[in-house]
Amino acid sequence: MSDRRCVDELSLEELEHLVLIKRRQLRQQRLQRLVAHRRVKDKDLLLADEVLALSSDRMTSLAIPSPTPEAHPTVVVTPPGAQRASSSSKPSKTRRVRDRLLLALELLILGALVSVFISSYQTLHTLNQEVTMARAASQEVVAPTPTPLVNFDRLPGGHTPPNSANGAVPDVPLHLQKWVQPAPAQPLPAPRAGRPTRIVIPAIGVDAPIVEGVSWEDLKKGAGHLPGSANPGERGNMYIAAHNDIFGEIFRHLDRLELGDEFFVYSGDEAFRYVVTAKRVIDPSDVSVMYPSTQPIATLQTCYPYLVDSHRLVVIGELAR
Repeated sequence: MSDRRCVDELSLEELEHLVLIKRRQLRQQRLQRLVAHRRVKDKDLLLADEVLALSSDRMTSLAIPSPTPEAHPTVVVTPPGAQRASSSSKPSKTRRVRDRLLLALELLILGALVSVFISSYQTLHTLNQEVTMARAASQEVVAPTPTPLVNFDRLPGGHTPPNSANGAVPDVPLHLQKWVQPAPAQPLPAPRAGRPTRIVIPAIGVDAPIVEGVSWEDLKKGAGHLPGSANPGERGNMYIAAHNDIFGEIFRHLDRLELGDEFFVYSGDEAFRYVVTAKRVIDPSDVSVMYPSTQPIATLQTCYPYLVDSHRLVVIGELAR
């Protein structure tokens, strides 16, 4: 039954007991609101509050002084997100081991990439040095003096020996010499164009020597002219190859040439102008670009793409009239 006495009729102990009951009711209402808003993980705090309230009631009924606030256990309400953060702030031992292994793997991959870069740089540096040495050696070679195969001052033949009394007489007998007339002057044949010696491509800044041959050693010295292919200005296919990433990188930017661009192939001091008419990327096994042609063309070839060299880039130019 409810107590209908007024406050003045209650004793001090009863007033304290009523205050404790009121505080407990307010505290339970507050905790229930936290649970309803999911700010408390479970209802353990409600149970703890019940235990605390019962102990307070028992202490009050025994007329034992209430303990100080410091003596009560402190209940800390922690949001679920903060609990997850605190639990995740202490990673497990397995997670720490995994993170260390991943870090070691990343450092290993980084070291491998750095070593590959250094090795590639050293290889390119060595090859470029070989180019310089090969060109210097080719310039130091002195052209040999041609030695005649025979030491005659007169071609074989005639009717009298050179040691005869009157010396050698003309090959034509005397009674026939009046019938002999000097042959009419014959026009000299047009000189045949010599081998290519230099290539100039203004659009990509190329000015390099051309050597005869397309072997590994030949291409160290410059662009190589395929033996047996046409010479500058001749009818046929003049085939010239050079590297794009080693030995001076002569054709490094050959892919930048566009249709209509021009390039010049020299034979000595004479220049022959060609205009680009085709450009394509082909498989290394497609040797049809080396076949002869009925038109005077020049085929420029290099590896492609840069530093990969899985295909070949071919630029074809026609002789400008």
